[in-house]
Order: sequence, then C-alpha cells, then structure tokens
Amino acid sequence: MEDSYLRYLPHNEKEVIEMLEAIGLRRVEDLFEVIPQRYRLSGRFNLPSPLSETDLLRHLQRLQPSTYTSFLGGGAYFHFIPAVVSHLTSRSEFYTAYTPYQPEISQGTLQAIFEYQTLMCQLTGMEVSNASMYDGASSLAEAVLMAHRLTGKKRVLISESVHPEYRKVIETYINPEEQEIVWIPYLREDGRTDEHHLAQCLHQEVSATILQSPNFFGVVEDLSRVGDLVHRAGGLLIVCFSEAIAYGILKPPGEYGADIVAGEGQSLGIPLSFGGPYLGIFTTREKFVRSMPGRLVGETVDLEGKRGFVLTLATREQHIRREKATSNICTNEGLCALMATIFLSCLGQEGLKELAWMNLSKAEYAKKRVSELKGVRLAFSAPTFNEFVLKVDTEPQRILESWRQEGILGGIELARFYPELNQHLLVTVTEMNTREEIDRWAEILAKSITPSA
Repeated sequence: MEDSYLRYLPHNEKEVIEMLEAIGLRRVEDLFEVIPQRYRLSGRFNLPSPLSETDLLRHLQRLQPSTYTSFLGGGAYFHFIPAVVSHLTSRSEFYTAYTPYQPEISQGTLQAIFEYQTLMCQLTGMEVSNASMYDGASSLAEAVLMAHRLTGKKRVLISESVHPEYRKVIETYINPEEQEIVWIPYLREDGRTDEHHLAQCLHQEVSATILQSPNFFGVVEDLSRVGDLVHRAGGLLIVCFSEAIAYGILKPPGEYGADIVAGEGQSLGIPLSFGGPYLGIFTTREKFVRSMPGRLVGETVDLEGKRGFVLTLATREQHIRREKATSNICTNEGLCALMATIFLSCLGQEGLKELAWMNLSKAEYAKKRVSELKGVRLAFSAPTFNEFVLKVDTEPQRILESWRQEGILGGIELARFYPELNQHLLVTVTEMNTREEIDRWAEILAKSITPSA
C-alpha cells in the first residue's frame, strides 16, 4: 500500500487492510473498478516541483485579478497562518465563544483557555494571564483602571509613542474626575520615549507608567531602567504591544520589571478580517490576580483525583453588580484565543523565534534599500522590529498613490496621528513580503521621489 493513498486519512495501513477485507477487496484500487481504465489517472500530473504552504497560497493569490502587495501595519499585521489553525477552529465544538460556566460539560474549552493562559505567560514573562479580552486597546485601558484600583493614585503617565488608537480608548475609559493623563513625549532623534522627561514626571501621585515596545513607530524601547524608576516612585509599570511576534526574539517585558503586560494578539494566527474580531492579551503578577479583569481558568482535581479545569477568581459582582466589579467585560475572545493557542503550539519556541528573525531580517533589508535612495531617509535611529518610519521630501500622498497604481499598499501616512510628522510614512515588512516585492516597492519609491525630466 503506497503512502500517497493515506496522506490525508486518519487511518494507518493495518486499519485500511482490515476495512478492505471486511468488504471483500484486496486493494484501494479495487474500489474504482467500475470506472473504465482509460478514464483513470495512471501516471503523475504534469506539475512543477512542490511549494511550501506559504508560497502556494501566494501563488493562488496572484491568480486573483485585484491582489495588492501590502506593507501596512500600525497594529494590524499580515502574517502567514498555517492551514491547521482555520481547520481546527472551524470544528463545530468551537463555533461559540460562550463563557464555559458549567465545567462538567466544558472541559475541552476550559483546557484550551488554560493552555492559552500558559502560552501568554511564557510570551510576556509574567505569572498569570486572564482568558483574553476584546482587543489590545481595551486590554490596555483595563490595565490603567486596574493600576488605579491597586494604588489609589490619580495620575498615569503615557508615552506618546503608544498606539494613538489605544490612547484614545484609554481617554474614553477613564473618569477624568478620578484619573489624569500626563503625556510623555518621544525623542525626535531615535523615536524612543524621552526617559529624562519621564523621570521628571514621576512622583508619589503616579499610579502607572505606560510604554509600548515595539512602539507605534516600530522602535524597540529601552526598558532596562524604566521599571526601577517607576517602582521607586511607588507606581506600576505597564508595557503594551501591538506586534506580538516581536517577543519571539525580544526579552519579554516581565524580565524588565513590568507589573502588567497588555497587548494585541492578532499576529498570532488571526486573519486581518477587515479589522476584527481581534484578541486582547492581559498578563500580570500573581500578587495582583484578584484585581485582574476578565476570566481566569484554573487547574484542579475532581473527587476521583482526575485532572480538571474550572473558572476561578471570577467575582459574582462582575456579572450582576457592575458598580462593584473589577471589570465590566464579562466574556472573552474564545475563538481568537484558540487561534493563538493553535498557532503558537504549531510553531513552538524555536519556530516563533525563527519567524521573528524573518520579520526583522526582511525589514532590515527594506531599510537598506531605502538608504540607497535620495530624497528619503529613516526618521529614527533606534533599533526597530518589522516596522520603521520614513521621512520623505515628496508629498506623502503622491508616493502612496504611485504605489497604489502599481498594486502596492506601501505604508501609512503618519500625519493623521502625529501632525508634526507630516512628511513621514510608517512601513511594515513581514515574512509575507518577498525580496522581489521589497525591491519593487523600493524602485517605485525611488521613481516617485525623483521628479521626471
């Protein structure tokens, strides 16, 4: 029996032989005896050599007439998603994201969430994780409210390099009579948070300090001293992120002394889907667990000593007495959390590291191509991950239109978020961008910034 007959079947060779014997046949080919021999395929298809799953999908996408090459990011990233993710999450038992209140009939869902929590703690370097939240923005806003509950202090310091939409959500969440936001500027030279200005703003009234790394500009923040500065002032350090893949090679925030890590998990196997639903990641220190918002799944044993999973530390007030609740988010992004769990389980630690290096390497190649051009330069000097900011001498809209005409979504105009960066573009390069696509992107950029004679 050749393996080609069994490749996509869950049966081994012995089982197939037993089934054939049960119906009186010797070979799989005997099932097709009713088909005349001249209509059966007797040789191999005349096809080129095999492609990897990524390259095959890219080839099929190119057959579509209106496919764009994307260099967009800014919180939503185009990454490869193994087919197994959509296959498993499409199973009927996962169709609903309903909170599994009844553990006796929800062990599979609860275990999947428990595994998700474990992976999130490993990813962020923290001790406990909840069962996921709506998205990165609401997760970060909940972190601000949690810090206020824990410290009772009024001011929160937020770097201006934190995702602008995340900052807007925080402003919407907080009660201005109870909390006050102090904005910490970024350095125009390297794109990092102004640590000197941050130190000057720290005092006993600060509940938390928020930094994003990699930040909205793709810049990797220097967190080595911030944790000590914030803790000496009696506040909490909150680190957020929008590109989770970066932690395949970056030291996790927990190792820098972060008290809460909140961010977006869309990069972990969740399709762009025109903007959602996405996945809010929320992890913290074990000592803060009773003030943590959302769900938490714990491991236990039943009366017979068998391993089991249950919802734990979820207060009744969270459902029926909203004014006394730690959070009014009473559900979790169950299906998206499952996608992230399957994605990370498929990659493993080394796979995630390799994926992160691919993102970094391809972005660095794009930066190198830019350095060869006149009329455009890198805006910031600090290290970046897979995003970077370009300063251009030409009107950004003209460059974006040149890319669009060639089927390329080449970047995001930053003036809509930062008026002072009115000649700047945010560009993202992931493992999905080939060298040929990057070269073509750079060639069109060169033409668009060089006036025709």
